Amino acid sequence: MNFDIPSGLTDLLQDFTVSVLRERPPDLIQFASMYFNNMIDNREDITARIQPPENRRGVSFSGVGSDGEDDVRTESDMSDDEPMPEPPKNIFVRRKSVSAERYDPEQDEDDLDQKVVYPKSDEARRRLLEVVKDILIFRSLDQEQTQDVIDAMFEKKVGPSEHVIDQGDDGDNFYVIDSGTYDIFVNKDGQSLNVGNYNNSGSFGELALMYNMPRAATIVATSSGSLWAMDRTTFRRIVLKNAFMKRKMYETLLENVPMLKDLDPYERMNVADALVPRTYEDQEKIIKQGDGADCMFFVEEGEVRIGMINNEGESEVELKRCSKGDYFGELALLTNKPRAASVYAVGQTKCAILDIQAFERLLGPCKEVMGRNVTEYEEQLVKLFGSANISDLR
Repeated sequence: MNFDIPSGLTDLLQDFTVSVLRERPPDLIQFASMYFNNMIDNREDITARIQPPENRRGVSFSGVGSDGEDDVRTESDMSDDEPMPEPPKNIFVRRKSVSAERYDPEQDEDDLDQKVVYPKSDEARRRLLEVVKDILIFRSLDQEQTQDVIDAMFEKKVGPSEHVIDQGDDGDNFYVIDSGTYDIFVNKDGQSLNVGNYNNSGSFGELALMYNMPRAATIVATSSGSLWAMDRTTFRRIVLKNAFMKRKMYETLLENVPMLKDLDPYERMNVADALVPRTYEDQEKIIKQGDGADCMFFVEEGEVRIGMINNEGESEVELKRCSKGDYFGELALLTNKPRAASVYAVGQTKCAILDIQAFERLLGPCKEVMGRNVTEYEEQLVKLFGSANISDLR
């Protein structure tokens, strides 16, 4: 599997990311849907705008809606009304990007068990965990993989006016801010513009590592500070290779789910990419009867027990058990009703979770099959409770 960057992808992602940074939408998925639907509606104009001009090097910012950068997330409003003085020159010279190598996780034979560990205090690990869990690219990692990320980060001290990264350079590290303030500069039309800043929190640098793009902005420290960094090789091994292995593992899991037999391989791949793992301890309640529904579950490892209390509030009755390859929680999404039963882990159990947005977007072809399960459950409930309406049970 080779990761070739299609023509125009860099500018496409750049413009979208800048729009997110400027608009700060509360629902990123809905914003993305509207953004790209608008692009389709204005295809001719957009197509002309995203074609890479001759001799373009790295990432530039031209055209309407492109006055920003895509390799960073800023905590301040972005503005380019007034040109800012050029940031001080970096005393360290980094090599410029000529042709970033492609990364193929399928051909990467590095042993994932050979972990990189930099010692940290318990307090530093706690702070890092709080930051890392909210970073989009790490959200799909399980608990062990998240600990690998924290282990692999090393501390970097910076002083005032020091350049952390420079626009156009190769991506060497991904950074998480522990302390300090930092300005974000972008070169546009030969001028250096200050487009935002970080104040003692934030992260930057991952897009250049993920997409083999040169740095899209310059980050300059405006005070003494401390950063946690992860090098390119470790970043790829943990994030990209784990993402690849997760996809392959979930594709194999989903191939054995009868409900998904109507999906083609590409559709199953999209479902696999949308799944998020979570581990539950013995007897931990995964779903509570009567709660609202926002996701469904696939059993990845272990077993779950499904139980229900009838309308009279009598003792809970076990309905069934689900093991590896089974799924549950879909009925409430189909009926738009509260959860009809409670679900408990039997022993340590690992589930793959599909949220409601992905469910509606990706599992349309399977809804008819899932709808048949409603009838099957109702027949079972008639035998147990004398009630045939599963969606009315609380």
